Amino acid sequence: MISDTKDILVVDDEASVVEVVSLYLRREGFHVRTARDGREALTAIQTQRPALVVLDLMLPEVDGLEILRRLRDDPAQDVPVIMLTARGQEVDRIYGLELGADDYVTKPFSPAELASRVKAVLRRTGRDEGDGRGERPLQYGDLHIDAKTRLVTVRGQTVDLTATEFDLLWFIASHPRQVFKRDQLLENVWGFSEYVDPSTVTVHIRRLREKIEAHPSKPTYLLTVWGVGYKFNPEGS
Repeated sequence: MISDTKDILVVDDEASVVEVVSLYLRREGFHVRTARDGREALTAIQTQRPALVVLDLMLPEVDGLEILRRLRDDPAQDVPVIMLTARGQEVDRIYGLELGADDYVTKPFSPAELASRVKAVLRRTGRDEGDGRGERPLQYGDLHIDAKTRLVTVRGQTVDLTATEFDLLWFIASHPRQVFKRDQLLENVWGFSEYVDPSTVTVHIRRLREKIEAHPSKPTYLLTVWGVGYKFNPEGS
C-alpha cells in the first residue's frame, strides 16, 4: 500500500475498463476520479489537478492526444500521464510519447500491471517517496540539474521537462561517460523493461535533445553509441 492517498484520474469511454482499473487502484490506496470523454476529462483536471492521469487515446469529444497536447503546452499543468493504447496504434503511441506521455500500457492489459506502472511513475515524479531529496545538483557546463527541485536550466534558461524526461536525464547525467543499453535505461528509469517498446527510450532521448542541446541534430551532451545505446558527455559543448 502507498503511504498516503493520491488522486488518480482515469479517462476511458469503456465502462468495464474504468470499473476494473478504478477497483485495482483503490485497492492500492489511491483516490480515483473518472471521466468518460475528453471534455469531461479536461474539466476534471481544471477543477482539481490530479497526481496522475490514466488516459485512453481513443475518446469521444476530445481525443486523448489532444488532451495530452494541451497538458504539455501548459507548464502549470505538470501532470504525469500514462496512455492506454490499443494494439495496432503504434504510430499514436510514439506520437503520444513525443508529446510527453510518461508511460503507456497496451490494451488488453493486466490491471495489476497498470497499478504497478502508476506507482512507478509517482515514485519517479516525486509525488511519492524517493523524490531525490538530498542529492546534490549536477552542473555540466551550461547545464544545471537539481533533483531536489526537479529544475533544469540550460544557458541560464529554465527548461520544462516531463517527469520521465527529468528522471532519464538525471539518471544518465549521474553516470557520465557510462554507456547504457536501452533495456538498462528502461530498468533504471522506468523500473521495468518487460512489455515496454525500447523505442520509448529513443523518443525520450530525442525530446531531451530538443530541449537541452544547442543543436539537437548534433548533440554534445546526450550521445548515441551506435549499436549499443546512449551515454552522457560531461564536457558538453
